Amino acid sequence: MIRVLLADDHEIVRLGLRAVLEASEDIEVVGEVATAEAAVAAAQAGGIDVLLMDLRFGAGVEGTRVMNGAEATAEIRRAMAHPPKVLMVTNYDTDADILGAIEAGAVGYMLKDAPPVELLAAVHSAAEGDSALSPVVADRLSSRDRAPRTSLTPRELEVLKLVAEGSSNRGIGHALMLSEATVKSHLVHIYDKLGVRSRTSAVAAAREQGML
Repeated sequence: MIRVLLADDHEIVRLGLRAVLEASEDIEVVGEVATAEAAVAAAQAGGIDVLLMDLRFGAGVEGTRVMNGAEATAEIRRAMAHPPKVLMVTNYDTDADILGAIEAGAVGYMLKDAPPVELLAAVHSAAEGDSALSPVVADRLSSRDRAPRTSLTPRELEVLKLVAEGSSNRGIGHALMLSEATVKSHLVHIYDKLGVRSRTSAVAAAREQGML
């Protein structure tokens, strides 16, 4: 029996996932949580084989920072000798989101509009420790591999994502714990790879190529 925990801040999503999963005789949904922090705590409590994790959670209490799914995945893997397999199930399919989740340790990445049969197959693959990517995600990653010049590293994608959000070099450095000189170095590499000369053009080019 594959024991599954659902981590999503929308109850309707959890209900839908539970209905799909419990139609399989060898899958048991052992719990549900609505925050990434609760997912970490539940994972550490044990008794879970696969954790279906959303990528982004609600705003939470005003003035506090909410952990996202990738951060929770990294924390689970850091803190546990034998962590459950994390399968990201989300609406977001940008390169930055996908690479960030996989770099954090997720064994799979599925979109919420995936057919039930694909989700069930992904859970079974994750339980075995195998990679489980939705066809859309797999196509995006293979396309990225075919265009190495424009392939940004996960760190460069993090920098560019913050640029797109309007952060200054100082703000980016603070968020990622980097010096401003390092941020500038990353931007130089980003500009070169995208063939642009400005922050605005870099963001536009990345969005056009599906990176953001």
